[in-house]
Amino acid sequence: QVQVVESGGGLVQPGGSLRLSCAASGFTSRFTFSTYSMSWYRQAPGKERELVASVSDFGGIINYADSVKGRFTISRDNAKNTVYLQMNSLKPEDTAVYYCKARRGSVEYWGQGTQVTVSS
Repeated sequence: QVQVVESGGGLVQPGGSLRLSCAASGFTSRFTFSTYSMSWYRQAPGKERELVASVSDFGGIINYADSVKGRFTISRDNAKNTVYLQMNSLKPEDTAVYYCKARRGSVEYWGQGTQVTVSS
């Protein structure tokens, strides 16, 4: 069973930076980490969960929400079974629980989330 665990959240002042990590495990020898697309989502209080950034299985295709373009960078290290979200120039509206998702076809695995709070 694939497991996904996020880390790196916390409290940061506006304009600051954080790097989130998502460590995944439990892959089979046939369907390794590198065969899964990875995504970061976030959900703020009272709002729906939204896609923040995604990276394709071997990293060739990357997408960002318009609200984070130019500020956030998603990357993956297939040797470490880990995906990262570097968040710069953080704004109060970035405050949310950030979730990591691994997907292969119709199969999805979600982490439990990590809280990011941007406040002075």
